[in-house]
Formats: sequence, C-alpha cells, structure tokens
Amino acid sequence: MKTIGMIGGMSWESTQSYYQAINKGVKAALGGLHSAKICLYSVDFAEIEALQHQGLWDETAKILADAAIAVEAGGADFVLICTNTMHKVADEIQAQISIPILHIADATANALLADGITKVGLLGTRFTMEQDFYKRRISDNYPIEVIVPNIDDQTQIHDVIYQELCLGKINPQSRLAYLAIIDKLFAQGAQAVILGCTEIALLVQQQHTHVPLFDTTQIHADSAVLMALT
Repeated sequence: MKTIGMIGGMSWESTQSYYQAINKGVKAALGGLHSAKICLYSVDFAEIEALQHQGLWDETAKILADAAIAVEAGGADFVLICTNTMHKVADEIQAQISIPILHIADATANALLADGITKVGLLGTRFTMEQDFYKRRISDNYPIEVIVPNIDDQTQIHDVIYQELCLGKINPQSRLAYLAIIDKLFAQGAQAVILGCTEIALLVQQQHTHVPLFDTTQIHADSAVLMALT
C-alpha cells in the first residue's frame, strides 16, 4: 500500500471527511483491520484565508509547498491538496516536490466522463468559480463544458462557505439557497453539478435534489484509495 500525503486544514471540517472517506475506502477494499497509510500536514486555515482574500497567492503557495515537502519527507508516495481552491497553486507546489499531486479537477472530470456528463455546473468559492485554474483544466483537457452561477449567486455561495461551513455551521436556509442555484444551473442545461468546494457536501447531499451531484471530496478520496492500492 502506498502512503497518501494529505495537505489539510482548509478547513479541518472537510479534512476529517477526507480522512474518514479514505480509511473507509481502504477498509472496503482490503477488509479486516486495514486502514490507510497517511501522512497528514494540517495548516492553519486563518493564515490561508487571509492571504486568499488579499490575492497573495504566491504566499499561500509557499505555505503549501512547505507542507508538501514535509509529507514527502514523511514517506508519502503522492499528495492530495484537500481543497479545491488551493489547486490554483498546484503547479507551484508540484515544482517543489518529486512525488505527484493527484489533482482534484482531473479526478472529478474522470468521474463525470464515466457517467456520460458533457455539460456540468460548478459551485465553489468565488475564486474557483470566477477564475480559470479549475474550469479550464476540465474544459481544456476533457470533452466537458463547465458553467457557473451568476455573480449574485456566486457571492451567496462564497459567503456561506466562509461564514458558515468552514465554521461547522449547517444552516437549512442556506441549503435551500444552494438548491435553488443548483436548479438554475440545471435549467441552463447542466446535466449535473460539481460540489467544487470540499465543504459544500457538509450542507448539500444527493438526497436533497434530483440533479446529479458530484462531491469532489468523495471523488478525490476514492481516487486516492485507488492510487494507493494499485
């Protein structure tokens, strides 16, 4: 079994979902008392969040590259960046280590293709929805069109992530707001919606909507288990 390097803490609420999903996946595959071999480096999200909103991405890259170097030194065979947004600096992190990063957008795109999805809606932080680092990685490398909510809906999604979900607050009214946005994307032709922030699945699950949802936390974790066991 390979050792999975996890860069977490962004937020710790979703990192525990990763940890649980990966260990459940290994147990399901191997049975008995098996669990995943993991080297976890958890950052202080307050530092990352402040730099994100100041646009100081190079400084976030330095923090996460140092974390990646640490998990490589700790024996990791590959790395998971346990957040969608910080894949914005994945290339900078990869340049500092010799082990591969399992990119969350690639894992998600492969899951979409496996289900025959060619047009998908994307929910995430404002950074993920507005900027191209995530959307373009999918649309440029896979036959999938990615659409995003309008500006007002993006603001609502972003605010709920940082002001509620990252603090462990689950608000039923926010769930209704998210579901309404998902319905709008479906009406625009999206065959499914990517939950492109690792916290969103804490609020919205498949049971809440008829629109197919792709939970990036679970997809990324499943991909990590497969990589660790092959």
